Amino acid sequence: MQPVAVVTMVRDDAFFLNAWVRHYGGMFGRENCYVVNHGRGAEVTKIAEGCNIIGIPGDPHKRFDMKRWGLLNNIVTGLRRYYTHVIVGDVDELVVWDPGAPGNLKTFLEQRSKGVVITPLGMEIIHRVDIEDAPITDHIIGPRRHARPAPHYSKPCIISCPVKISRGGHFTQNDKLVAPDPLFLFHLKFCDAGVYSGVMNQRNEMTKSLAVGEKEASVGRHWFEGFRGEDRAIFEKFSDLRMEDGFNVGFLRKKMHRTFKARKDTGFYQFDRPEYAIQFKLPERFIGAI
Repeated sequence: MQPVAVVTMVRDDAFFLNAWVRHYGGMFGRENCYVVNHGRGAEVTKIAEGCNIIGIPGDPHKRFDMKRWGLLNNIVTGLRRYYTHVIVGDVDELVVWDPGAPGNLKTFLEQRSKGVVITPLGMEIIHRVDIEDAPITDHIIGPRRHARPAPHYSKPCIISCPVKISRGGHFTQNDKLVAPDPLFLFHLKFCDAGVYSGVMNQRNEMTKSLAVGEKEASVGRHWFEGFRGEDRAIFEKFSDLRMEDGFNVGFLRKKMHRTFKARKDTGFYQFDRPEYAIQFKLPERFIGAI
């Protein structure tokens, strides 16, 4: 049995797919990376060369996210017959091992036995447009050095047991929380103002073809142009977040453990996901990690 497979689904999103393939392909080998190519885009095929590419139709559907996670659930279930661990998530989410801790993500998972669901701590890389002028040319952390807590992205995304994953990947039906201190999930949606605008333009165009409103569609409201807001203002507000001294994030994991409980009668489990109006400057050891 092979140790690790990684799965994502993508439509266009070349910037994030390049980062995803570089990160996971370089770590686990492209032969262990599985890319669902929604719409069979030629650019996705080119970027993901050497990965296992699964082409599917790109027809718009108002239940897009429900269909997507139904497919991903089944792919994860199938791959677990051949791999000990399967990492699954959106293309703009990367699991990272703290470079200051002993070992790395690959060796950690190779040494970890199956039968668990592992939840990295969610952090969102933010583009401080007031002080970060350098473009991203390859690695993201370096030109971008700031992150805010993102409990919504503390996702149970490393799977090695039979379990159902919720739509969006935010919850599973596993009743044990395993959240090792060196593990992070970096969400990249806000890592670059220009990239953000380009992605949102694509998503706004997609929702126009659905012929339903935001209440009927199983995608985020921000996919609809009327709820998008002003792009530049979103990034300018990041400077208002209180800057924390150092990089002490232990209290965030303690909150996860302290509030972990059943999600009513859904069969899923959750922890509280409060909003934190704070930010950190990532230590130098993270430069080049993604």
